[in-house]
Amino acid sequence: MRKSYQTVHTIISGNHTDEAPAPMHRGWILAALMMTMMLAAMDNTIVSTAIPQIVGDLGGFSLFSWVFSIYLLIQTVTIPLYGKLADMYGRKPVLITGSIIFLAGSASCALSWNMYSLIFFRGIQALGAGAIMATVNTLAGDLYNIKERAKIQGWLSSVWGVSAIAGPALGGAFAEYASWHWIFLINLPVGIISITLLYLFLHEKKPHIPHKLKFTGAALMLISSALLMFGLLQGGQSWPWLSVNSMLVFTLSAILIFITVRVESNNPEPVMPAWIWKNRVLIGANLTMAGMGATMMAPSMYLPVYAQSVTGVGPIAAGFILASMSITWPMSSALSGKLYLNIGFRNTALAGTVMAILGAAVFIFLPFPGPAWMLVSTQLLLGAGFGLISTPMLVGVQSIVGWNKRGLVTGANMFSRYLGQTLGTAIFAAIFNSVLLSSLHHAPVAIASKLPEANQVIETLQSKNAAPQIQLFLRQTFHSAAHYVYAGLLITAVITLIFLLFTPEKFPVLENEQTGETGLMI
Repeated sequence: MRKSYQTVHTIISGNHTDEAPAPMHRGWILAALMMTMMLAAMDNTIVSTAIPQIVGDLGGFSLFSWVFSIYLLIQTVTIPLYGKLADMYGRKPVLITGSIIFLAGSASCALSWNMYSLIFFRGIQALGAGAIMATVNTLAGDLYNIKERAKIQGWLSSVWGVSAIAGPALGGAFAEYASWHWIFLINLPVGIISITLLYLFLHEKKPHIPHKLKFTGAALMLISSALLMFGLLQGGQSWPWLSVNSMLVFTLSAILIFITVRVESNNPEPVMPAWIWKNRVLIGANLTMAGMGATMMAPSMYLPVYAQSVTGVGPIAAGFILASMSITWPMSSALSGKLYLNIGFRNTALAGTVMAILGAAVFIFLPFPGPAWMLVSTQLLLGAGFGLISTPMLVGVQSIVGWNKRGLVTGANMFSRYLGQTLGTAIFAAIFNSVLLSSLHHAPVAIASKLPEANQVIETLQSKNAAPQIQLFLRQTFHSAAHYVYAGLLITAVITLIFLLFTPEKFPVLENEQTGETGLMI
């Protein structure tokens, strides 16, 4: 007999069953999840706009990139750990604790007295953000069944769309009319409301199973993955890829990863158990998310500057061009449920990957200087593609495990996406810088001596003070470099497609996920 998900949703946790909150409470919890997600989603966009004012007040211009890097690094490496903790001790304590840590970090950031203190407090923020990213999506999987999750992921994705537009606007407004300190203090009322709603309306029974997390394995996993990401973030930026620094960092990272695997293999409750890397569905889904994460970074890094420097639009228009991806992403995410229920999770993601490939292809055929509407069309296609990739892959892996493993697979899925973003940042920066340096090196003799250094090209284009022939050459050079970046995006999307083709077509969904029938395959 089928169970109605309008009244109750059974959560499977070994021999443990629990009932999710009633529908009227689920609305309040969803509101709390969206508000909590907004804290993490808006953080980088709101900070990036106010960086000039922050640097002007605190100094330390050479360190400002670490305001973002430390956040990305710590958030990413802690996601799997929080996913494991959510399975062991419940979602509610992990999410509320993570939110409190995030708010404490936000308040501390507002009190920063120099760039070093700001970077340290951003690290504390990131410790909380890791819990938010891991647990919000896990709770969404707990509260809603397989038919409903696509719509809910659409709502959660819309938070990122709103943040992409509201973040820069708020950051600019606070920096210009108030103080940059408010970009961190604004988190406090939002966070307090979300924590209150979670405390009042989210009720879960923790499984009565004794757990013991061995911190040696967890610490090794955090250190090894952090070192790997540190090398990826610094390579090609602070030092060349083929340098002693890179060799040392990556060698040490490989050694630590090997030790971590050995230690965790003897751990009865490892943070990342071996079965995650042996399950074809999970491997395929996680590699796909890593590929999507890498693909996302090309437009994020270069499209706004391209729009301003080559196409000639203003900063606000450039921001809206980038944010146009946020229109189609939540829409396709919400609509993906109908697709994956009919053609399956993998095939829905395949359709999304094809759309991402088309989006990259549109840019590659973009003429110089390129109309703004073509830039928007690439973003619309990419957003639609990403929505059809991310939601089926996340919902798919959540649906093949019970409650006691859902946090783990959700954390691994999110970790793969952010690790992919780090890889994409490194790869696309290397491509762009290589093409830019080559173009400057082979510049016409008549203008070669008048050209700026590679790290001053964007500044020169933005100032528009250079001679017309210099300006034209630099615009063409940026146009060419961006095309190579999007060619890299295209190749990355094709590799993602290959990952999906090796992923099983049918996902073994557990009973009670949709129809209550055991062994349902979707």
